[in-house]
Amino acid sequence: MYDLIVLGAGPGGYEAAARAGRMGKKTAIIEKQYLGGTCLNVGCIPTKVFLKSSKLYTDCQNGSVYGVRVSSVQFDLAALVERKNQVVGALTQGVETLLKRSKVEVIRGEGKLTSRSTLQVGSESYEAKNILIATGSRPARPPIKGLDSPGVLDSNSVFGLTALPGRVAIIGGGYIGLEFASFFAGAGSRVTVFEMLPQIAAGCDGDISRRLLDALQKQGIEIKTSCKVNAVSGRAVEYEDSEGVTASLEADCVLNATGRAPVVEGIGLETAGVDFDHRGIKTSERGKTNVPGVWACGDVTGRRLLAHAATREGLVAVANMFGGDERVRYDAIPSVIYTHPEVSSAGKTEEELKAQGVEYKKSTVPMALAGRFLIENPGGSGIVKVLVGAKYGEILGVHMLGDLSSEFIVAAAAMIETEMCASDVAEIVFPHPTVSEALKEAILRAAE
Repeated sequence: MYDLIVLGAGPGGYEAAARAGRMGKKTAIIEKQYLGGTCLNVGCIPTKVFLKSSKLYTDCQNGSVYGVRVSSVQFDLAALVERKNQVVGALTQGVETLLKRSKVEVIRGEGKLTSRSTLQVGSESYEAKNILIATGSRPARPPIKGLDSPGVLDSNSVFGLTALPGRVAIIGGGYIGLEFASFFAGAGSRVTVFEMLPQIAAGCDGDISRRLLDALQKQGIEIKTSCKVNAVSGRAVEYEDSEGVTASLEADCVLNATGRAPVVEGIGLETAGVDFDHRGIKTSERGKTNVPGVWACGDVTGRRLLAHAATREGLVAVANMFGGDERVRYDAIPSVIYTHPEVSSAGKTEEELKAQGVEYKKSTVPMALAGRFLIENPGGSGIVKVLVGAKYGEILGVHMLGDLSSEFIVAAAAMIETEMCASDVAEIVFPHPTVSEALKEAILRAAE
């Protein structure tokens, strides 16, 4: 009898298992494919490796702005893939070491619930007092004719490319599609993004989304919003634009980036009586499902499809199953879109506050107020937008567009988590010169 068995070894699963193991609990983790899950193997980490290289390639081409002249620059996709494999390999080894040091038993195979307290892996059955479901997500496949054809890549299979395509068609203008658009455009491909909604980066603050659209278009990325893709035929994307006109675009590579769907099928949720639907397993902010002893974290819940959110959810669930009392404060979880420029956010958007009838004040300042931003981004655009409560000045939302913002959005998340007011920030010393000084200025202006 185990104290905990975790189904799925992604960021939420392996961190949760390691925490339970360090608590002295008898813990096992079941994984059918690879340790580290989607994020480490075919998601967050590989994408950022690719984005770093394309950004460096672009910087080398524009090096004269920095006083650096490079006579010849070439983009080597094979070398990039090799570096990606090295990074992923090193981090995977780190996960294995973490689990080993935490005395977590790793069970290889496909796990399935056979009751509220048992899991089947092959011919073996395992029993536990607690089961944490962390099966993650898979690339979504909306009902678009031809989208499931072998020639269409998704956010997993795209890393198998052996040559840089001359023209790329990306279906989906969310964070996945936009990050790949930045990579391909930076590496020299012609890129067209098709998004069915009126704005890109759905869920992002409207002001930030509009500015990001402008920035990406200036980089030569073609973005078609309010555009419905009807079919993919060979290498052609057949679509209906915002005016209702049908057309077709030929590309060397078609990428399905329409999002991700929770993996809830084939894992025995019905047998165990767990409440779920196509959007994910229903959980409380403490990680509980409707079945005592069965918990869930990460993408499979459909709450926040972010690796760091999964980790926090997993740690909260472990704390609570062994006598703690923790919860996830979803409003304070930061998010980042690693385009160029980056988008970093925490808390409520202006649209959400309006919909909820919350009275607020806002301030928007250019990141160029910070000397470090000018140094790092010659000619670059960036803003910081801060939303505070109208009566008390509590920080409700922070939304930023600009490179390096991902490195200090955690400060804004901490302010929201601890319910700080804008006036309190005056007592915090921000290092100089850093881009984060623009955040302080925006918050102080909101307090006026």
